[in-house]
Amino acid sequence: MGSASAGLVSIFSNGYRSLSAPVSWRTLASSSLYKHYKRNSKSAVFSCLSSSKIELSCLSSKVDVAQTTITSVNGYHKYDRLLPCPSENGPPRVEHLVVSEGGPVLEYICKSLDLPPLFVADLIHFGAVYYALVCPQPPPSATPEQIRIFKEVTAPSVLSKRTSIKGKTVREAQKTFRITHVEQFVEAGTYLRVHTRCYEIDWKSRIIAVTDSYVVLDKPAGTSVGGTSDNIEESCATFASRALGFSTPLKTTHQIDNCTEGCVVLARTKEYCSIFHGKIREKKVKKLYLALTAAPVPIGIITHYMRPINVAPRLVSEDFIKGWYLCKLEVMECKEVPWPDPVIQQKYCIEDSEWPSKDRAYECKINLLTGRTHQVRAQLAACGAPIVGDSMYMPAAIAEMANPGLNPFGKYKKYTTESDKEIAVTKWFAWFGKEPKVAIGLQACQISWDDGEHFYEARSPWWRSGMA
Repeated sequence: MGSASAGLVSIFSNGYRSLSAPVSWRTLASSSLYKHYKRNSKSAVFSCLSSSKIELSCLSSKVDVAQTTITSVNGYHKYDRLLPCPSENGPPRVEHLVVSEGGPVLEYICKSLDLPPLFVADLIHFGAVYYALVCPQPPPSATPEQIRIFKEVTAPSVLSKRTSIKGKTVREAQKTFRITHVEQFVEAGTYLRVHTRCYEIDWKSRIIAVTDSYVVLDKPAGTSVGGTSDNIEESCATFASRALGFSTPLKTTHQIDNCTEGCVVLARTKEYCSIFHGKIREKKVKKLYLALTAAPVPIGIITHYMRPINVAPRLVSEDFIKGWYLCKLEVMECKEVPWPDPVIQQKYCIEDSEWPSKDRAYECKINLLTGRTHQVRAQLAACGAPIVGDSMYMPAAIAEMANPGLNPFGKYKKYTTESDKEIAVTKWFAWFGKEPKVAIGLQACQISWDDGEHFYEARSPWWRSGMA
């Protein structure tokens, strides 16, 4: 284990990045619901659980899992009955476990998460359970207790005793694979990732159009458009491919944030993927957004400059700064609408970011003139009109509203020297919150290209479901 243990530091220093459909390590590691289980029990070394027990009143925990069967169509699992849904209405969750005692995976997950066997079997059959021989490193936001647990289960002295990882690099041992059978054996020390609510979406109903070259999807909020090198399965492209029965997976052509819903174009061939990328570069693709904001936004073109650092939150400046990216959007309409009622907010898992007045909101139609990551969210927040439910940008907007001048790139910046500016930027960065868990008031409502020859619209946005 000498070379493997030496590699722990350099590989883990990159951090573990999960872009799974609803929730990532980044969110869960900061949760106060992270629980530690004693080694002498048959439960997980660590797990992120709901604050209350999951109640599945419609299910019997004594159902024989043997009655569920797996067949294969186009390499995917075929399943012919509905996935049972939890009776509680909470956000999608991802549970992270480390096996403390080897055994069948279904039995272990049932005991660790207190879930009925049939429900866990459903998750396995749908492909919602993954494993890795070695646990990935928690992110920088992890608590001291989480770091302690991680070190405990990945100590070189512990890993050296596991014959299953001898001859493998740490990167190889951390690679995740899908659990394919309810009786699959998992040894002590195995990492498990269980997506408990990411397969309730009727993906086929989200398909807007299917052509020989592309598919247009109405992406649900809380899902990732495409996969990454370490997680290629849990994405809209994969789910849409399965819903349509395609043997060749769809390919991503552009991205929208996980918390944003709406139109996404997925290519059916590599050739069309390249063609669509070219259309984006040539500015032949037009995207319209609907944004539900906490304050009114003036009609017209809004211009900012975005800091060229690939990390969230994205900072924007009203003044030109050399090297910063130009961000332009056009507000075409802005109308007053009711603030979403609590029932709708709970249904779509909208986070309350403590906006002081919730009597009314504003629905804005926006023509995106440049396409930057988080652009609409960052620009609207900089205008004092953050998007409803945007737990990352709204706290900073509230802070600036209460104390004008906190934003070192806003109208009322207070710094006078470069050193003061650096301090102000650091303080400003700290006012931002965490990435939303599921949805915010933002929808890619229309996408068109080739002067409108190809034109598609998303369904009505989530916040309109409660309007008369």
